[in-house]
Amino acid sequence: MEINITLLGQIVAVWIVIATVLTFVLAKRKTQTPIIATIIGFVLSFIPPVSMIYLIVLVLKNDVAKKAVADSGKMTRSLQS
Repeated sequence: MEINITLLGQIVAVWIVIATVLTFVLAKRKTQTPIIATIIGFVLSFIPPVSMIYLIVLVLKNDVAKKAVADSGKMTRSLQS
């Protein structure tokens, strides 16, 4: 089976764009420094298996915003008591 290098290059280029956008969306919700996480995701997207592992780690990570909301809810409850 022959693999056309042009097609392979196009597939990799599309993967880089998709992985970087997904990394940004996830990093915005899951980290305190989304730009740095997105840059790391962009660099890792050149190696698709490593990029997929990075995306899985981001998906499994707890949301930063939920922690802040939960913590502020605890503080308001303790202030009301």
